[in-house]
Amino acid sequence: MVEDAQMNDKSTILTLIRHALKTPTHAETAKLKEKYLASGKPSVEEINSILPPCGATFEENLSIFKKNADDLKADFYPVKSLDEAIENLKKIAQAENWKLIATHGNGDLKTTAEKLGLPAIYTDKKYDVHELEKCDAAITYCDALVAQTGSVIVSSRTNKGRAISVLPPHHVIIAYKEQLIPSLPEAFALLKKKYNGNLPSMISIITGPSRTGDIERILVLGAHGPKKLTIFLIA
Repeated sequence: MVEDAQMNDKSTILTLIRHALKTPTHAETAKLKEKYLASGKPSVEEINSILPPCGATFEENLSIFKKNADDLKADFYPVKSLDEAIENLKKIAQAENWKLIATHGNGDLKTTAEKLGLPAIYTDKKYDVHELEKCDAAITYCDALVAQTGSVIVSSRTNKGRAISVLPPHHVIIAYKEQLIPSLPEAFALLKKKYNGNLPSMISIITGPSRTGDIERILVLGAHGPKKLTIFLIA
């Protein structure tokens, strides 16, 4: 019976692959590929024409990002001030019984950690990675929020390392109005300008909490990283 089920699954997968191979490439995608191969550089508008929609104004992109975040099971809080974000964080910390957090020791993040009143590991100083694993949450900045996909872009330079956005089970992002970018091409242009060609060793696009559906197509959160993603946008 098990062998029969495995064979049925294998046959289904192979059938889907055969069908996909026969499906013609989207016409607009094919045009962009031809232009790229001919050494032409597609414009942002051309690239966006084959990607999910994005807005023309901040309000439109805020609405698109919120919808995408909701669909991705990320918690999104547009707030008017850092103090409002901290008040919400206090409620979350109490509800989840946080005992230890990880963050950076500068600016708004330092203020946030101090006002939460919890023991903190600061990744911009020397720390023990085993202690970082014990943290209930990480609170970090980001490089950008992408409305088009509901993604958060982080880097090893912004986060003072790679582990902080991976090890704690709850990742909290503090972002600002000017960091909400309409599309992926524009986000990449922002990174190129910000780092002036000297890119960080790690740039990660986080699209919702860590997840997998490998086993019987059942969605499981927190498979390879944080199972909760909370984003505060101060605007």
